[in-house]
Amino acid sequence: MTEKKTNKGKIKKIDNKRYEKELFRLQLELVKLQEWIKHQGLKVVVIFEGRDAAGKGGVIKRINQHLNPRICRVVALPAPTEREKTQWYFQRYVPHLPAAGEMVLFDRSWYNRAGVERVMGFCTEEEYSEFLRSCPEFERMLVRSGIILIKYWFSVSDEEQERRFQSRLEEPHKRWKLSPMDLESRTRWVEYSRAKDEMFAHTDIKQAPWYVVHSDIKKHARLNCISHLLSIIPYEDLTPEPIELPQRHDSRGYVRPPMSDQTFVPETYP
Repeated sequence: MTEKKTNKGKIKKIDNKRYEKELFRLQLELVKLQEWIKHQGLKVVVIFEGRDAAGKGGVIKRINQHLNPRICRVVALPAPTEREKTQWYFQRYVPHLPAAGEMVLFDRSWYNRAGVERVMGFCTEEEYSEFLRSCPEFERMLVRSGIILIKYWFSVSDEEQERRFQSRLEEPHKRWKLSPMDLESRTRWVEYSRAKDEMFAHTDIKQAPWYVVHSDIKKHARLNCISHLLSIIPYEDLTPEPIELPQRHDSRGYVRPPMSDQTFVPETYP
């Protein structure tokens, strides 16, 4: 174990070997959960919210890494179009809800209105107030319809978020993660904190509570979140018994076309 300093002092950080072993074990359980969702016709929605650079994307990536995209898909909507801005607020999200046998991971969700839209002034006071009133009822309606709704909030400290922002500036392959909106939100830490507190006060409901994930240590957050997700939905192991591959049919009589008739990708690497 290595140590990492946080607001709570020094805590032990899981070593890479143990992390990889435990992550693989949990991902195998996710495959079992996926098959159970398909078999039972469950409809699962998992919402990932939190501050910029809190680690939501990393957790979603690890959850989805070995799953069938036809069963488990990620929804990360762009900014609404001019037409969508005139719709009922939840309307653009409804088409992405799961059918039977599907799990949808929302990388940010309808809670944009309670966060970035509220803090950055992209919605009116009336629209914001209406969201706080209607969101709990919307979610209760989803739950009554048979959807399993799970909501995660990723909590990252001021110091750790700053470190991650600096890392994104320094590493070219991460720079795309740092948008002008992220930079602006960095200057409004307190406003986002107040918005989050008010959002929780209205939407932390019994039918769909918020689960807070401490995410200053990414590896811990990934393991803790996946482990919790697996504990929320009871499932059974439907892994099929080992099978034998059938023998190929006799290929006599088949003549392969000349390879010169095909266009190949250049072998840049040996």
